[in-house]
Amino acid sequence: MEKRKDGFLIDKAATEKDFIFGTRSVMEAIHAGKEIDKVLVQKELNNDLIKELLQLCKAEKIPVVRVPDAKLNRITRKNHQGVVAQMSSIVYASLDNVIDNCFAVGKSPLILVLDHITDVRNFGAIARTAECAGVDAIVIPEKGSAQINSDAIKTSSGALNFLPVVRVKNLFYTCRELQKMGLTLVAITEKTEKVMYDADFSSPVALIMGSEEDGISQEIFGIVDDKVKIPMAGNIESLNVSVSAGVAIYEALRQRKK
Repeated sequence: MEKRKDGFLIDKAATEKDFIFGTRSVMEAIHAGKEIDKVLVQKELNNDLIKELLQLCKAEKIPVVRVPDAKLNRITRKNHQGVVAQMSSIVYASLDNVIDNCFAVGKSPLILVLDHITDVRNFGAIARTAECAGVDAIVIPEKGSAQINSDAIKTSSGALNFLPVVRVKNLFYTCRELQKMGLTLVAITEKTEKVMYDADFSSPVALIMGSEEDGISQEIFGIVDDKVKIPMAGNIESLNVSVSAGVAIYEALRQRKK
């Protein structure tokens, strides 16, 4: 994986079949309803057709990244015309639909929010655990999240083919929306004295996991309803994020099975 300064991850291992090349080809794919992760556009291009593409991407909420021509040439030697779209390996879900469906069947929603979890294998392992435990959806940001590619699907043992994944433009505002929908935001963090066994995971809840490097972002950390930690008895201070997510998810499952 290659991480850009803007937070996007480009999958170096992806093959040409994972991409669409050329401005009109990309536009036709969008109009056809193809699921696209992001569109890479050469920095200097700003003609009428590019402007039309940018407007289309904005309307369809498809992330656009301006990149140098050399970046596109590393992806393909074909005539890309300064535009390359990376295809998504899954179909993203709507958060409103996920929550509405839970309440419609009398289920207390259990949502997992991943704040800048960028490692593909960690993401895949988290998704596998989440699907096995009956988590209703994983929520990720457009920028700074692991690429959902064949490696992620393989690591998840196919769980990503069944588990709804919601991709959002602004994770902070989405967390606010989850609160308005009646969910409790619970941060899983070492920056608290309260252990997770003392929290209530049986009500509608969104568990928030941060990256191993930076943890949960400060703006999200500032609006959560509860902060809990996984108790540690050894000399090492923290667990791998995929293991932490599994521990928290199964504590929620344990409480809900009472």
